[in-house]
Amino acid sequence: MDNDLTTDYLVVGAGAAAMAFTDTLLGHSDATATIVDRRHTPGGHWVDAYPYVRLHQPSSFYGVSSVPLGQDAVDVTGTNAGYYELSSADEIRAHFAQVMYRHFLPTGRVRYFPCCEYVGEHRFASRIAGASWRVNVRRKLVDTSYLEGAIPATSAPPFEVAGGVRCLAAGDITRIGDSPERFVVIGAGKTALDTCAWLLEQGVPASKISWVRPREAWWMNRGFQQPHAQLPELYRGIAMQLEAMAQCASVEDVFAHLESQRFFLRIDTDVTPTMFRGAVVSESEIELLRRIGHVIRMGHVRRIEADKIILDKGCVPASERTVHIHCASRGLPRPPLRPIFEPGRITIQPFMIGFACYQFATLGIVEATIASDAEKNRLCPPIAYWDVNTDYLSAYLASLAHERARAAHPAVAGWAKATRLNPVSGLALMRDDPAVIEARDRIKGYAGAAAANLQKLLRQNAA
Repeated sequence: MDNDLTTDYLVVGAGAAAMAFTDTLLGHSDATATIVDRRHTPGGHWVDAYPYVRLHQPSSFYGVSSVPLGQDAVDVTGTNAGYYELSSADEIRAHFAQVMYRHFLPTGRVRYFPCCEYVGEHRFASRIAGASWRVNVRRKLVDTSYLEGAIPATSAPPFEVAGGVRCLAAGDITRIGDSPERFVVIGAGKTALDTCAWLLEQGVPASKISWVRPREAWWMNRGFQQPHAQLPELYRGIAMQLEAMAQCASVEDVFAHLESQRFFLRIDTDVTPTMFRGAVVSESEIELLRRIGHVIRMGHVRRIEADKIILDKGCVPASERTVHIHCASRGLPRPPLRPIFEPGRITIQPFMIGFACYQFATLGIVEATIASDAEKNRLCPPIAYWDVNTDYLSAYLASLAHERARAAHPAVAGWAKATRLNPVSGLALMRDDPAVIEARDRIKGYAGAAAANLQKLLRQNAA
């Protein structure tokens, strides 16, 4: 028999999106929330992440709005030297646990059910104890699982592995007890990049690493993603993007122009990238990764056998003394878009480019302060996660198109100016900085033309 609960919001998931949304909702309403998550602790995919993973962006821009993450320290060693700290998986998990147990639950307005599976129709069941619950939801179900991606730690490789072949997920290489003859890293995204960098930082010679990259990616320069004292560079990066978008005659020209200004980076300057996932790296990381000379560009891996790797466009030799590292899971899914706000339901999806916790927290303030679902959807229409180069332009256009509309709502605009999650919220303290003044003038001069030209470029590309 089901146990009965009553709540205003039934939140499915306890990852970054759920925690950022709930934090802002609680801070600007009298709502109650019941959070249901299949994992044993808050944090979402960070609970399962490979141990050497860190944020792409500074800690200042991540987590929940009401609780700081990190110490706002500048790193002095490693590939992030000179930039603000990047929280580790342990630090992020600790942050979300602190938010849950020291901030959410003590309010008396939040109930949390870990190790539970949502089974639909406002019901969930324990994965351990056998108990189940039926929930009377007074306001809305909040589904943060619609865009949940797959990661190597929890998903099988998207290729066949013959018996006896040594194939590990990215996190498992930290527990290797021997010194393999060779490492083959499979994947072109941030997990593969992190894995290659970690191996090199552990002293593995670049000559012992092969990297299977089905596609080449554009990477965003972390130097233009910094808070606090380095915020003027972030603002200058916005101006650079708008200028390129206003003046360039093609999608390719936009990327080429921004690469010339070091805003976009690529590992191999002889190969034109076709993938854009929005990942952020430092120039030092790029230089480190360029040491790996054996890059396999023969499409996706289809099967690994004892003596060879079979790919779309041929085979390469392997041996039993090789460790293959699976980094090939798709992190950002692209299901059909649906309205974020519907009667009785909120489906968490992105509606601007980058800075995930900021936009998901924005959905919390929009839900808390605006009554009409139609108006909420006008301010926050969903967009698909980015994958190819044109997605960068379409996502940026969406961000421009609706930012002014959100700014017209005093509660939403006031919160955006104050939250640490907003990457430009600190600019008010730097309004007289010459670099900020120059960037502001460029932004004002190019924003309108950029929006018009982006529409033109996207139409041209679709033709």
